[in-house]
Amino acid sequence: MYMVIPDYLNGDAVPPDALDNSNPRPWSHEWLQNHMQEKTHPVLNKVIAGLVKQGVKEFGAIGYCFGNCYVFDLVFNNVIKASVVCHPSLLEVPEDLEKYKKEAKAPLLLNTCTINIQFPPECQAKADKILDHSKFSPAYKRVHWEGCTHRFAVHGDLSDPKVKAGKEGAFKSAVEWFIKYIGRDDSTNGRQGKMREGVKL
Repeated sequence: MYMVIPDYLNGDAVPPDALDNSNPRPWSHEWLQNHMQEKTHPVLNKVIAGLVKQGVKEFGAIGYCFGNCYVFDLVFNNVIKASVVCHPSLLEVPEDLEKYKKEAKAPLLLNTCTINIQFPPECQAKADKILDHSKFSPAYKRVHWEGCTHRFAVHGDLSDPKVKAGKEGAFKSAVEWFIKYIGRDDSTNGRQGKMREGVKL
């Protein structure tokens, strides 16, 4: 088991000043328009096709913020076997969650936080209700990181004990999720062992 990080933003990452909460973010609308599905999906499709040619048979995906949309798309297209989303944004709630429940075969792990205007507590509660274990058989789990804000799993302030626990905990939970749901047959046991050795759980 190994990780591939495709540059589906085509070299145009979010500008550094976007991480400044005092910034009015005049870039956001234009940037999003330049990175919608019609421009980003071809990169993902090319990478996945290349990996398939190399013999890769199973995929999982993790998305942070903007990236969660593509995780959901890959699930809906039955490309991935397990999915993880951290501090999601741009989801249509409850529509996307209802669609996940109806169409998805991939187990879903959500890492959520206290403050996230894109996926606030009421949306988190709806996810729990819609994807409850008794209603969604592939598997659903939500891990809530108290005291954390949006972006904590990527740009969290490690000097804050709660944020440090959230960032490290979100990573750990994602690794455990993929180990649990991807490559569980005997032919992949060796790769799972390498993953366990390479990551401190």
